[in-house]
Amino acid sequence: MTAALYLAAALFEIAGCFAVWMWWRLDRTPLWLVPGIASLCLFAWLLTLVDADHAGRTYAAYGSVYILSAILWLWGVERVRPDRWDLIGVAVSLVGAAIILYGPRPR
Repeated sequence: MTAALYLAAALFEIAGCFAVWMWWRLDRTPLWLVPGIASLCLFAWLLTLVDADHAGRTYAAYGSVYILSAILWLWGVERVRPDRWDLIGVAVSLVGAAIILYGPRPR
């Protein structure tokens, strides 16, 4: 369930940021901001559904899923194939997230 929430949150965060990018950087209509803001609100709400004791750890682990999702966005939406350095960076960040989420901690 955590992975699905993180992936959904990443999709909504990237979509929201992309909407702002379209308006600000590509000079598109400000109407792009409407779905962008809605998407960013959904992103924030989804992160609150992750079963974790501390928000900081949730956000830190989410960062790696965001990195993975951003590279998938680069490939799928922007049609730029990730290179080996993109893939190595994603792998390293996912290992880091696993350490943050599943590392042993005293109770």
